[in-house]
Amino acid sequence: MPRPLILTGIDLPLEPSCGSTIWCNDLYPRLSAHGFRTLFAALPGSGTWQHGFADTVLLTADKQPYGPRFDTYVDELTDQVTTLLAHHRPDLVHAQHLGFGLALAFVRATAGRTPVVSVAHGTDVIAAADSKQAHAVLNEIVAASVRVVVPNAAMAAEVDRLTDHRHTDRLVTVPWGVPLPTAPTTRPWARSRLRLVHAGRLDANKSTLTAIEALAVTAEPHHLTVIGSGSELVSLKRRTQELGLGERVTFEPFLPREDLWKRFASFDALLLTTRNLEAYGLVAVEAQAHGLPVAHSDLPGLKDTLGAGGLSYPPGDANALAVVIDSLAAGPDVRQTLHRAALANARRHDIATTAAHLAEVSRTVTGEGR
Repeated sequence: MPRPLILTGIDLPLEPSCGSTIWCNDLYPRLSAHGFRTLFAALPGSGTWQHGFADTVLLTADKQPYGPRFDTYVDELTDQVTTLLAHHRPDLVHAQHLGFGLALAFVRATAGRTPVVSVAHGTDVIAAADSKQAHAVLNEIVAASVRVVVPNAAMAAEVDRLTDHRHTDRLVTVPWGVPLPTAPTTRPWARSRLRLVHAGRLDANKSTLTAIEALAVTAEPHHLTVIGSGSELVSLKRRTQELGLGERVTFEPFLPREDLWKRFASFDALLLTTRNLEAYGLVAVEAQAHGLPVAHSDLPGLKDTLGAGGLSYPPGDANALAVVIDSLAAGPDVRQTLHRAALANARRHDIATTAAHLAEVSRTVTGEGR
């Protein structure tokens, strides 16, 4: 008897430039150990990524964000998904994001004939809180899903609020995870001037500006390396110069995760400065798994995710973050304690555990479908 087939994907390039795509690449190959096959759909990338998906299909629609052309874009994707459904006959669809065009195409093309499990990632939920169009899309996707997977209780509460508590019984928490290294790659050094790193997408919600402005008021002249790209890069560089931090803030382009992991050994702590909502904090858990303490904004869900291996501050408060940074620098014993706590906390977030939980949800749904 053939193994059940899951059709999933994200309407982003097939590249490791998005946390959601990276997470899917970590997760779905591991579902084969639980008896599932996966077909992953995406937009064309460079073709150089050595991903782990056994089977992929490239979409041909021209990506469109929310706005007047979004509906036409979804119609094109729906036609393509309809063809995929007819050809591959999946047992289950996993709709990544509660607002992206492909997720909406999945639920429209299946029309209730193939069960849909949707997966909240964060950017979709943030958009739904700010945009009527995104809010309507999220509600349509959730209403058409037999299960809605969320990474933590905070995300579940927000999705529940955005859907007016009409589908509470469909929400299922599946804690996310990362591939854990066999051993930490960092060690706490006794130095008063810290080497700090901020890595990830540079947009308004990630609030990298908070990290830069904090550096301007720390007691010690710490150094910050910002690794990533995004819409805020130009303004961040301008603000760095305005604050006279040109020699203390270094900007570097996006790094593939394996290269970033190698760089962790060059730093003393990671800064996670998200302002409003963080689905999981993938890079922060990766940093912890390699032994780095994390200074993070005190957002719902993040404290539970990062545990005792992190120190929190009020979101957007640069002065408070500066105090946290200086407290890390004040004593190597603090960093040693956080180093041990970070490693212990990361062990709670093994991607293999995530795969087992999602496989069980999927198995239940396909069983109900039959």
